[in-house]
Amino acid sequence: MGSRRASRETAMQILYAIDVCKLTKEEAEEAFWQTKKYDKDVVSFARELIDGAIANTEELDGILKETAENWEIGRMAGVDRAILRLAAYELVYTLGTPANAVINEAIELAKDFSTEESGKFVNGILDKVKKLKRK
Repeated sequence: MGSRRASRETAMQILYAIDVCKLTKEEAEEAFWQTKKYDKDVVSFARELIDGAIANTEELDGILKETAENWEIGRMAGVDRAILRLAAYELVYTLGTPANAVINEAIELAKDFSTEESGKFVNGILDKVKKLKRK
């Protein structure tokens, strides 16, 4: 697994723990980083994604609500919500990774951690976020 993929996977799991388990960012990170030895580049990029997604959650949720027709953010599966917030942050706020790469990584995370149907759900929403970003 590449370091960017590992960073996204880690960030998604920490965002999930913060959202669903109601842990603080510090509690979630402390618990997670102790589970295995991570390369400093993985940790650095994961923290960048986590901090960005948390700092912009309100705006990201607004974007997701706008693009997820007939879905309330709170009704989404926690894993899907974490993946969508993470990928939406990367699509809207960062310029370093092509949009299609971000979306493909999010789809793979959804397939690995949620359901096969979640991959389609995540793809549909993030494709709309990508189009909003271009406007």
